[in-house]
Amino acid sequence: MRKALLFLCLFSQLGVALDRQPNATYRMRRQSVAAKLNGVVLLFAPNEAEGPNDLYGYRPDDNFYYLSGWPEPGAALLITAQTEDHPYSEILFLPQRNPSQEKWTGPKLGPENPDASKITGFDRVESLDNMRAELVRLLPSRATVFTDVPGPEETSNSEKPLDWLERANAFPVSITFQDVRPALASLRTYKDSGEIELIRKATDASVAGHLAAMRAMKPGATEREISALLQYEWGKRGCERPAYAPIVGAGFNSTVLHYSQDSAPIAAGDLIVIDAAGEYSMYASDITRTLPAGGKFTARQREIYDIVLGAQQAAIAAFQSGKSHIARGRPNSLHDVAYQYINSHGKDLRGESLGKYFIHGLGHYVGLNVHDEGDYDVPLGPGAVFTIEPGIYIPEEKLGVRIEDVFYVDQDGKLIQLSADLPSAAADVEHAMAGK
Repeated sequence: MRKALLFLCLFSQLGVALDRQPNATYRMRRQSVAAKLNGVVLLFAPNEAEGPNDLYGYRPDDNFYYLSGWPEPGAALLITAQTEDHPYSEILFLPQRNPSQEKWTGPKLGPENPDASKITGFDRVESLDNMRAELVRLLPSRATVFTDVPGPEETSNSEKPLDWLERANAFPVSITFQDVRPALASLRTYKDSGEIELIRKATDASVAGHLAAMRAMKPGATEREISALLQYEWGKRGCERPAYAPIVGAGFNSTVLHYSQDSAPIAAGDLIVIDAAGEYSMYASDITRTLPAGGKFTARQREIYDIVLGAQQAAIAAFQSGKSHIARGRPNSLHDVAYQYINSHGKDLRGESLGKYFIHGLGHYVGLNVHDEGDYDVPLGPGAVFTIEPGIYIPEEKLGVRIEDVFYVDQDGKLIQLSADLPSAAADVEHAMAGK
């Protein structure tokens, strides 16, 4: 009875913390990567003090979480593909519990818990202290281990533990290490229905934040005030943190692509680019709207805004499942469609075409990261989740416009806009700002 209560307590803690997919989903991903690589996968989660975004608490590594669904620090996973000599196997290694540390960090699941396998969904759960013995037992004499091998000027979660294991003679002499990330990027290119639902929840919460910002926008407000309002609105809808540093840029700041100070006052006549979204249960959204400070676009602002919106609509209209690419220069490139639209509509103050003011890509994959891992060489097909975000930035006019929405391709090849509830047409934006 006591064991059952402990299991329920730990499971409910996971459920409250993250809207987690079923254990079977993560197991299927582990089996997929093992089959794809036909080798051994060894990955490490960050330690508590080493996780990114510490301001918002520990956050698991994307790839580790994708394969494990495990949100606690200090873990490791070992997956071995099925061969003629060995069956498929998977082990989650957990650190031993530290009651003294848990007074500060909260209770953790330890490897000694008899329900650890049921809770985590792994075939086996072992102590991290047993990893060396398991590697010696499982690895063949000539082994290839796939892990997150750091490139030049990179670091990885696996670097220090692998160094320790090598010094402890855990690996055969003829071992080679290869980077697991390309294989995982390929798998993460297409999201399953559960992932899309989590991205939808992040997007719905983010849309609510943008709608609140539209209603609150006025001259005399500050960029920071609007940024704080956005984060409050998506936070109370279940988002753990921003999906990226929010951008609220007014006037000249609207032309700075990754402006992040969010500290300037908002003046009458300003355009404000708001590129901000929340992260829900590890999954990101990414939305941008451009607002007139006083609730009405000037004629020039409206002209540029409508060109950007027209470029987005042209890209949407050109989409073909299994043929279109989001990146520039590819066959059936949606980026090139949007660029041509911008370059053939409107002029700058010198009478020159506007294409040179569209200075970034049209979109990117969205998932566990706002710029999610994925294969940009394959066409967009069912399960792909990505942004379409044309923009025009004219510093000499203090005029920047970006419109960004999140889309996915359903199983029938139809393009679905997840952020469709947020107004984007200029008249609709003005109505929303007026509270209509």
